[in-house]
Amino acid sequence: MTEREKMLSGRLYDPSDQELAGLRQRAFRLVEQFNRLQKEDAAAQREILQKLLGGMGKNVTFRAAVRFDYGCNTYIGDDCYFNFNAVFLDCASIHIGSNVMVGPGGSFFTALHPLLAEERNVRTGPDGRRYNLEYAKPITVEDNVWLGGGVIVNGGVTIGHDAVIGSGSVVTRDIPPGVLAAGVPCRVIRPITEADRMGLEK
Repeated sequence: MTEREKMLSGRLYDPSDQELAGLRQRAFRLVEQFNRLQKEDAAAQREILQKLLGGMGKNVTFRAAVRFDYGCNTYIGDDCYFNFNAVFLDCASIHIGSNVMVGPGGSFFTALHPLLAEERNVRTGPDGRRYNLEYAKPITVEDNVWLGGGVIVNGGVTIGHDAVIGSGSVVTRDIPPGVLAAGVPCRVIRPITEADRMGLEK
């Protein structure tokens, strides 16, 4: 089993592996190209995102700057908006549904490290190479979700459709559909109901 296969299956893996390092370098180059473009050059931005991401739907907007570990492990649906400074540590897959809005500084962290220091610390291989081991868990954000500014979503989390996550929240566990949730750690505050309708004409 390759280190990439271990990474995507949630096992401990060596991130200094040559294949993984090459994928990260590719993502870095594409991200740098994207971040240098002006917002008005939407066609060029989309072309870069199509090369970078594992999958992307229609009408997806990223405001620069954005950061990806791999890019190829992130999948985004239609009509999504990501404000400034979104970060995707996509060592495991990140699946974003359609009609998802993410405020500035939204972060998606699939990367994890062992809790025991002896497993987490840098080690030396027989060839003298220094490396460490990590693992990753996927993230899923379902359709029609709004994440406020500065929200951090951790690995292994699913956020249900139509949920709203308050600014500055740290999401460490699954959030059910159709609720308002916030806090550190993020907790459900209440369901979103018809009483929340603002009465604006469509």
